[in-house]
Amino acid sequence: MALDLTPMKMLQVVVPGDRVEPVRELLTSVHVSGYTVIPNVSGMGHHGYHEGRLLFNELNSQVMFVAVVAEDQVEPIVAGLEVLFERGSGVVFVSDCGVRRYGYFVAGETA
Repeated sequence: MALDLTPMKMLQVVVPGDRVEPVRELLTSVHVSGYTVIPNVSGMGHHGYHEGRLLFNELNSQVMFVAVVAEDQVEPIVAGLEVLFERGSGVVFVSDCGVRRYGYFVAGETA
């Protein structure tokens, strides 16, 4: 069976909870059609261990955005994140992926 997948890029962006709005604004400005936000992400990095804080204080937790975008959207997103990262912590991962139902990932199109 042929999978018929469309090649795209997957972005995973991890930022402190107080940086959620700037990342949302950036993704919107580049016309990302949708993304998933995973709150209270835990992990180890250059700034030590970050533990998810499940109660009361979302701003001090780590948040991960996951988005699938067209290749031409990657550069402006990464450039915008670099400006954000100059003022604090954060990381972005970019990987190749294949998607079914391409129209779900392109702003203005429907599947």
